Amino acid sequence: MNYRLIAIKIGSVFTSSSTGKEIDRIGNGVFGFERDSFPMESITSSRAKLIYDWIMTLAKVSMDNESRDKMLIKFCKELATTEETEKEVVKILSENGLSYNLVNKDEIQTFYNRDFHPEVVKHCKEFFIQANYFHAVFEATKAYNYAIKDKSKSQRDGSNLMMDVLDAKNGVLKITKCSTESEVNTQNGIKFLSSGLMQAIRNPTAHELK
Repeated sequence: MNYRLIAIKIGSVFTSSSTGKEIDRIGNGVFGFERDSFPMESITSSRAKLIYDWIMTLAKVSMDNESRDKMLIKFCKELATTEETEKEVVKILSENGLSYNLVNKDEIQTFYNRDFHPEVVKHCKEFFIQANYFHAVFEATKAYNYAIKDKSKSQRDGSNLMMDVLDAKNGVLKITKCSTESEVNTQNGIKFLSSGLMQAIRNPTAHELK
């Protein structure tokens, strides 16, 4: 683990967004030990230097690696005050030796707590964990369209596909037996919801700037 490189890169993210007092407050709260000072002339920002010192102090304290990694992740994430800075922090940690699952532990747990369909998990987990909800939703609608197309063996696509294959009277895919008025209404309700999903999300997303 290259703590020196992580310390420099993380410090560069927060050269203007955090105060020195706030950095020390987070450091004292997360680590529970005194911060040492480590010479580094190339760091000119006082905030970046404080972050560098905290991370380098953590690197030299005697403890098991998993505990140290968890503290490092918590400290860095506590510093992040916006979604963009948290994404940057996660990227730095993931690219410099920390386990992807450990860095994204909370987000992964949140995702699985939603109890999504296995196809949603397969196609959307990575985007969701990255807080890239735009592409997570887009991939989910694409997966739904593909599943309906595959099951129905239809050559149609998008809204037209849903209106055709899910129709209560002539559709080849039935959610209900369509033998009562309630069942017909349910079937057609799924048809219109599915068509709306394609019209409102998949089609605009595929053709417009996000």
